[in-house]
Amino acid sequence: MISEQLQREITRSVTQALEEDIGTGDITAQLIPENAHAEGLVITRNTAIVCGKPWVDEVFRQFDPAVKLTWHVTDGDLVEPDQPLFSLSGSTRSLLSGERCALNFLQTLSGTATTSHYYASLVADTNVRLLDTRKTVPGLRLAQKYAVLAGGCHNHRTGLFDAYLIKENHIAGCGSITAAIIAAKQNEPGKSVEIEVECLDGLAEALAAKADIIMLDNFSLADMREAVAINNGQSKLEASGNITEEGLVDVAKTGVDYISIGALTKHVKAVDLSMRLLD
Repeated sequence: MISEQLQREITRSVTQALEEDIGTGDITAQLIPENAHAEGLVITRNTAIVCGKPWVDEVFRQFDPAVKLTWHVTDGDLVEPDQPLFSLSGSTRSLLSGERCALNFLQTLSGTATTSHYYASLVADTNVRLLDTRKTVPGLRLAQKYAVLAGGCHNHRTGLFDAYLIKENHIAGCGSITAAIIAAKQNEPGKSVEIEVECLDGLAEALAAKADIIMLDNFSLADMREAVAINNGQSKLEASGNITEEGLVDVAKTGVDYISIGALTKHVKAVDLSMRLLD
């Protein structure tokens, strides 16, 4: 289900993408007779998790609503090389002009979903939740967060406005962990308050101040395990900082509730897609 907020974002981002690519018109496509009609097929050349269907639909809705799309997969599906993703038919000019914008969204979001699926598979036998971060492609925040969900991971806060994440410099500016948490609860009561701590003493202070979520920043595995024992369910614990795929399972097994991983959205390799016009 696409929310109203996400639909508005899809419309905005597609409009911008079409403007930057097509501009005043596709001069190459204009070489093709105006009344020419074609059918095409988009395939993947990689094993991947598909994501981006609403963006592809929106590209052709805005550019040429007469183009007909028939999807053979849906977002979240695992696909193999050479598997058809969708068919399309309509004006040859329109198919060729809209192709790159549509596939740019599909390859990027499928790449995000595929990366998320890979990380989620590593910790499938644990109870931890893997979270994304704000390290997203500029202008594609909501799109990539949608893709993270399609890949089987979870969303952190959307931005700076919907939840607190009090980090080292915020704490320094406020004077202490306790002062920062108190100010947050007074300024925006009801919003989740998360705070970063760098040692077990910081954890104790954050617990005393009733933080909702405590981020364990660059803790050793031994200190994470001790933090889980000290916490004993009082707050949610999130592990963060230099967590590699090689060490991910060990971190998950410490008993933390969440692990945040910037790589879900910033270390993304686009899926290789191809559109073929059919004879």
